[in-house]
Order: sequence, then structure tokens, then C-alpha cells
Amino acid sequence: MKPQLNTRLSALALLVAMPSALALANESDNTEAPSQIEQIVVTGTASGMSGLRVDASYAITNVSDENISRLAPKSTAELLTAVPGVWAESSGGVAGANVFVRGFPSTGDAPFLSIQLNGAVIYPPSTLSFLENSSIFRLDETIHFMEALRGGSNPVISHGQPGLTTNFLLKEGSDVTEGLVKYTTSSYGTQRLDGVLSGQLADRLYFMAGGYINRSEGPRKTGFTSERGHQFTLNLTKELDNGIINLYTRQTDDHGVWHLPVPLNVDGIDNSFTQIGPNNRLARIGYGPDGDTQSFDFGDGRGWKGGITGGSVDLDLSHDWRLLYRFSHISGQANTLGLVPEGGPALLADVAGINGPVIGAATGTVYGEDTRVQQLGRWVVLKDIDAFTNDLALSHTTDNGVYTLGYFDSRYSVKDWWSIGNQAWHVLAKGGELLQGIDCNDSLASCSWNYDIDATGDGQTRAFYAAAEYQLTDQWRVDAGIRHENHQITYLVDEGLDGNISKAVDYDESKVAWTAGVNWMWQRNMGLFARVNRGQKMPYFDDFRDNFDAFTGGDKLINEITQYELGYKWAEQQYSLYLTGFMNEAKGELFVARPGAPAEVLTTEAYGIEIDFNYMSRNGLALNLNSTLQNTEITNHPDELVLGNRAMRQPRWQARLTPSYGFDIGDMFATVYGTLAAVSDRYADNGNSVTLKGYSKIDLGMQLEISDQLTAQLSIANLTDKAGLTEGDPRNPTAPNGRYIMPRSAEFSISYRF
Repeated sequence: MKPQLNTRLSALALLVAMPSALALANESDNTEAPSQIEQIVVTGTASGMSGLRVDASYAITNVSDENISRLAPKSTAELLTAVPGVWAESSGGVAGANVFVRGFPSTGDAPFLSIQLNGAVIYPPSTLSFLENSSIFRLDETIHFMEALRGGSNPVISHGQPGLTTNFLLKEGSDVTEGLVKYTTSSYGTQRLDGVLSGQLADRLYFMAGGYINRSEGPRKTGFTSERGHQFTLNLTKELDNGIINLYTRQTDDHGVWHLPVPLNVDGIDNSFTQIGPNNRLARIGYGPDGDTQSFDFGDGRGWKGGITGGSVDLDLSHDWRLLYRFSHISGQANTLGLVPEGGPALLADVAGINGPVIGAATGTVYGEDTRVQQLGRWVVLKDIDAFTNDLALSHTTDNGVYTLGYFDSRYSVKDWWSIGNQAWHVLAKGGELLQGIDCNDSLASCSWNYDIDATGDGQTRAFYAAAEYQLTDQWRVDAGIRHENHQITYLVDEGLDGNISKAVDYDESKVAWTAGVNWMWQRNMGLFARVNRGQKMPYFDDFRDNFDAFTGGDKLINEITQYELGYKWAEQQYSLYLTGFMNEAKGELFVARPGAPAEVLTTEAYGIEIDFNYMSRNGLALNLNSTLQNTEITNHPDELVLGNRAMRQPRWQARLTPSYGFDIGDMFATVYGTLAAVSDRYADNGNSVTLKGYSKIDLGMQLEISDQLTAQLSIANLTDKAGLTEGDPRNPTAPNGRYIMPRSAEFSISYRF
């Protein structure tokens, strides 16, 4: 039988290998530490075959479930900070992150990030307005491990993401029935219960079921239950004589407050400040030409209510042929409600349109002229999404090579109802209330601007791809792949909610992507790889609305990406070093500050290096260093003054150092660990006129294995309570607003395995 991707066998192999760069050496002196040479990866090939990480001709990182727990990420995006080459801004809450990939220009959201579950992309458009993939995916104890592939073969396989693909693998059952119950609380009032159970249902039929229930006030302590949710996952695996069939479903209802930029350099406003609170979470807006009004709970924030159902069929056929079929269906609501700042703070005395005493709408307090106030927009985005994705690959294995033909087909849709803008004056205080006695507030007219739409769109992406890997000698291997993709979009927009279609799109374009690599292993555990690829980010619904004039003028709105990579890899029993140099060119990136504003079309170039170093001793000490150094430059832009500037929000360098140490305490085993993360200055705009200062952050934790079954863990995030800025005001870079990282918080959990 030729090698194949068997998630059960791969998962078992990971248990005896070092599961990630952050793993700890809790082996006793007479037990050999896990080997980094034998670390398995299951993502990144067209055929889906697993292999050794040290043999891979692309940059890939994996993080085990144990290390996900130790990192204690407050969102899926926050976990991505453990991946070299990735800069994740998770300061907005449990959803709505901004994720940037090495050298790729982006103004927000995560256009170069795709998330897969068991190898199938969860939603093919990696970014829509107010939606990126991490917003519709929640971490819990059902995840076995995550792999993150940058560049490499990405433009050819799956749905052709040229940037970062993260693949989350679910736990599976075995012949042994086992489970876990975990209770978590925190300094901000978390009440969370996780559970997972797995075992055998029948002969060679296995199950895993689990999920969570969660309630909390959130790290910024909003004054009400601002983060709430639950999730349930079921995973079924049937082993056949010649392969595996897998089916899973994941149902989620989870949301949290949307934290926005806050005024900077104002006394009393720090990283714990948030606009939303009990006195302003419920508000009424006016919209449409007929002056309709409706009340919304803006405390609902951003979240996901829906389900993902998918599976795979992995079969060994006769004569060294293999069939791998993956599918995924997603459907649900990804709404966004929040209070968005407009401009900077002001004194009430300077506000126009005051028509009498100014009082608080919730408390009735009368406010004087020296009260600090700010306009906050009451933004409502209601979004329904749906997608059905199929990925079929047929591979043939010979003595020296693997040859794969594949077909990818995905249909997806979105329905949007927006009313954004809707600015009104509020007291500038944590959870500051809405004011009455100001004309634009009282009339429910926006004090600045508004933008209302009703929109619907459908898309289909179909692609044929072919790939080959050929072992030239014991030391040399080459691989290549090509993909032909057809991309179709229909989209209708009613701007103003007046019943008239203001923008209509019927789009049908095809493109070719390709990749080629060479791998030289002059030792079993040491080698070099070189790779070049050419791919693209195709336009989705919002790209047409934001850039409609460019589209009707003949621009196809395709962001073309060229990447070069040169990697060195060295893995020994106790340590490993992976260095990846990269050079990218991205043409056609589009930036619109806010709806209706003119689009900026730019080209950027970037080069740099990723560093991923891991050390694990036999006496309990482990160390991980991951770092990225890069230089970005805007080489084409409508404003000549911008040429030569750095791409916005891209740091020149970032680094994470994670030491850990395991030791015995009587009959118990303790592990202490921490992370020192640092990032350089960034710019908030393409004009490089607003600097976001670099900062460092320390996280600490301790895990105590009380017995074989009982484990306690304490994690402290942002130990020194740093107020690092992740972004300025994306709608107005010169406005004195910015979004801080989360404040210091502590989390405690206790889990029981059986």
C-alpha cells in the first residue's frame, strides 16, 4: 500500500512526535524525548499525503491541542500569533480580527487567510466586509491540532489561497472510550464548561463529540454579559479495508462585543476602555428614505450563529491509485453591531445644534458644557452566508513519483442588510450614554454620514488542478503544480434602501496559477528548498461595490501575487531550525477608507525571513523562538508621494520567545511557561503619516498535573498591562483614535480526564 493521508494514523504519529514548537519536555530522565526529526505534517500537498515536516518544500507550522490550551487564546485569530510570518490583531474581541501575512498588503480583515476544517475550506471568500474566516470558527477541546501553511503550494490546491491556509484537524475516536471535562473561570468573570467524549460505536466505527458553554463580561469588563456562546461538534470515522470515511458537523452560536478604536492621549482612557456598556447597548436608529426606525442591542457585537457540516472519503484503489474527496457546507448568520467612533473627542460646549439642557438618555443626568463627548456611529450589519464546497483529487503513485489530478467546485452566497454611520453624540466615558437635547441625536438623523444597503450575491469558483512530485535521487526532489480557475459572481446592491438597484454585477473571469519547487536533502535531517509560485486573489462581492467605477471602467479587480521562497531546515532529536526567506509582489490591492470614498489601487513588494527555532531538553526545559523580519515597499500608487512608503500595518520585525520548564513536585508534575512577544513600529496609513509605536508583551502560565486524570492551569495574559496599539482609525488615520491590545487578565481552569 502506498503512503496516504490517514488522519487517524497521522494523529497517532503526532502523539509520539513533538506536537509543536511550543511543546514541553516533561519526560523523565530514562525516557527519550520526542524527536523533532519525526514531526508529521498533513497539509500542503495536492494528493493529501502526509509526510515529515523536515522533508516539506514549504513553510508550515503545527500547534497541538495541548499547546493551544497553554497559549489560552481569547479568539481563533489570537492563536495565529504563534505562527511565524503572521501578524494578527485580535484586539477587537472574539470576532472581527485583522490578520496580515508576511509581505501581503492589506488594510484590515484577513483577505490572505483561509481556514480549513479537516482539510476543507469553511467559507471560500476569505474576506467580506465585516467578515473574515476566523470570525466564524471557534476553538475548543474537540480540536486535535492546527497546521498553518504560508505560500508554498497554496495557490494551486484547495481554493487557491495565495497567502496563509490554516487547517484545523478534529479529534477522532479509538477503541478506548475516553473523555475530558474542563471548567474555566477568569478575572473577568468567565464561566465556561468544556467537554469531549470519544470511543467506538461499532466495529471500526468511531466517534468524537464535544463542545462548550461560555459566559463572561469580557477582558475589558463591559458591565454586562458581553461574551456568550455555545458549540457542539460531532465527528464520525469509519475505517474500511482500503481507506477511511469521515463525517462531521459543528453547530455554533457565539458572539462578543465589538471593541473599536478609542481616543488616545486622554486621561482615564486606557486599554480597558470600551465604548459599549449597560447604558448605551440598546439604541434606536433611523434608516431608508421613509425614515423607518428600529432598536438594536449593540451589545451583541460580532459573532456567528450557524453550522458547518462536512466530511471526506479517502480510498486506496487498485494499481497504486488513490481517491480523496472532501466536502463542506456552511450556513448561518455573521452579524456585526457596534459603536464606531467618528472623529476625536470634543467639549459639549463646542457641539452644534444644542436645543436645550443636554441630558443622558439612560440616566437623566444633566451634563454641563465642560463634558467631554464623542460621536459614535451605531453600526448594524446583518449578514447571512451559505456555501457548499467540493474538492476531489485522484492520485497515482509510482516508485519515484506522485501524480495528482483534481477538481475544486464551490458555490457560495451572501445576503447583506446594512445601516452604518448613524453617528450620535455620547458622553466620553466607559459605556458613556447617548445624549438628548442635540438636534441630530433627537431626530435620529446621523450627525455625520450614513450608508444603508440591501445586497445579495452568488458566486461559483471551479478549478482543475494538476500536480506532480518526483524523486530524482535520494537527495533531490522536484514538484510542480498548475491550476485553471473560473470565477463567477452575480451581485445586486440597493444603496439607500429605496428599492432601486444602484449596482449590478455579472462577472466571469478565468486565471491560471502555478507553483514549482525543488528540495535538496543532503542529510536525512537537513536540507534546502526553493520555490516560486504565481497566484491571485479573485474579487468577491464587496470588492465590486467598493470599486464599482473601476470595474465598469474595465478593471477586472484581480490581485495578482508572485512569491519566491528559499528555505533551510535542520531537525535533530532535541532541536530544530527552520529559516524561510521570501520575496513577494502583490499587484492590484484595493483600499477604500469607507463606503463612497475613492479607491486606492496599489502594488507592493516585500522581502524578508522567517525564523522558527525549537529546543527540547531531556531535563524538562523547552524553548521556542519564532520571528519575522521584513521590508515592504509601495511601488505603484495613484499618489506619487506614497511611492516608496511602507505598507500599512506591516511591522518591520516581530518576535516571540517562549521558554518553559517541567519539574516534579512530590507526586505531581508542574510546567511553568511564558511568552515574551515584541513588535516594531507600524504605520496606520499608506501615507506613513501616523505611526503605531512598537511594544512588547509578557504572558505567563503554570500547568499542574495533580494526577493522571486531574490537571489545573493558571494563565496570565499581558502581565505588565501594556497598552500596545494594534491599529489607528482605519476610516480616518489622522483621527486621534486607536485600538489597544487587551488588558491584563488571569484565567484558571481545572480539567478531569477519564
